[in-house]
Amino acid sequence: MTGREIREVLEQSGVTPSRQLGQNFLIDPNCARWIVSQLEAGPDDAVVEVGPGTGALSEHLVGQVRRLILVEFDARLAAMLKERFKDEPSVEVHHEDGVKFDVRQIFKHRPAKFLGNLPYSCGGAILKNFLSRPHPFERAVIMLQKEVIDRLAAAPRTKDYGVLTLRVQSGWEVKPLRTVPPEAFFPRPQIDSSVAVLTPRTGGLPPFDARLFDELVRCGFSQRRKQLKKNLPESADWESLAAFVGFLSTARAEELSLDQWVSLARAYDPHPLMDIPQKDAEVFDVVDENDVVTGQATRGEVHAKGLLHRAIHVFAVNRRGEVLLQRRSLLKDSHPGVWDSSVSGHLDAGEDYETAVVRELEEEMGITGVEPEEIARIQACPATGWEHVRLYRCRYDGPVRFPCAEIDAAQWFAPREVQAWIDSRPSDFASGFLACWEAVVKLG
Repeated sequence: MTGREIREVLEQSGVTPSRQLGQNFLIDPNCARWIVSQLEAGPDDAVVEVGPGTGALSEHLVGQVRRLILVEFDARLAAMLKERFKDEPSVEVHHEDGVKFDVRQIFKHRPAKFLGNLPYSCGGAILKNFLSRPHPFERAVIMLQKEVIDRLAAAPRTKDYGVLTLRVQSGWEVKPLRTVPPEAFFPRPQIDSSVAVLTPRTGGLPPFDARLFDELVRCGFSQRRKQLKKNLPESADWESLAAFVGFLSTARAEELSLDQWVSLARAYDPHPLMDIPQKDAEVFDVVDENDVVTGQATRGEVHAKGLLHRAIHVFAVNRRGEVLLQRRSLLKDSHPGVWDSSVSGHLDAGEDYETAVVRELEEEMGITGVEPEEIARIQACPATGWEHVRLYRCRYDGPVRFPCAEIDAAQWFAPREVQAWIDSRPSDFASGFLACWEAVVKLG
């Protein structure tokens, strides 16, 4: 769309650009085409675009991707987009606030990519909503005011380096691509914009508690000029801690690299299983097809030889009827990186199912004080990894806390979203979970 066409669309829609909403519309068609090309979107991708405005970016994706999901806050522009793309079955338009949009509904559309010429007024909040862990995206291309992109990509010991930098860089690699001048927009902003591409960080960092990391970073930068020691929770031996992580005990928050902040979060993490994705020396009861104990073997032997053994799965359900799912750590020896039941685990030798379910709830999710109810039994089979499974359900509405070496993330999902996700991408889930979900569906 040319600048003239965009102005005509705005006039026909009755839209006067709002400074309060941060509405600056891209009117350079060559720039729009280039920005979309950086997304590297293909015919199998779903693309979520936040703040599509008049569709200057969207038009280059229609018919080129499997699904295009547009999230527009302005009701008049949303109505215009719905009318414009009404004959395009791959396009869906949501009149919603990008800060509050429920990103959980995107998981079923993976592989997904994120695109946004984001409003200056709330771009950071939109990024937090869409790109915080766990998220469904494989790539993101964003345009924001240059000063914000500079902060996202900042290096330690610079004025731009801070909380936003570390929040984003802990999950994403940030690469600024190009500065876009004010004359590329209507109305013209008073500052330059920048485009950046974000790719998920897939390696290089050890497991860490993301919530604890964020808490420490916020505390560390709360009074930027103060020494870090004075901003963080008290440490038994700050000098030793600083030496272990590799910074001076008098350092300020901006002097620590991302790696050092992650190491600091790990040093503050009291969880006993922080570094243990599984215990290879565990001993399990070996059972027969009737779940009768016939002997014992180590975890490694049981899995290597396909011996029948015992396990529990739990579906934690909150007051809204949503079920808690966990994404397994990439360090797990089976089904790494996929989604699983709220809690699952093996029975130790000599342990009964009822004891195991209480233990695993506390160990994996920090859930205590609940009354698990057995709802199904599943015979040992290839799908369960040759485990006799007893499936439990419990009601829980509190916070969860999990060992970062074992669990990468946890999220509540509406059952209809889980089913739609399973229908479209069963490979995103552990096979044992799928067997449990099928059992629950059969129960009605």
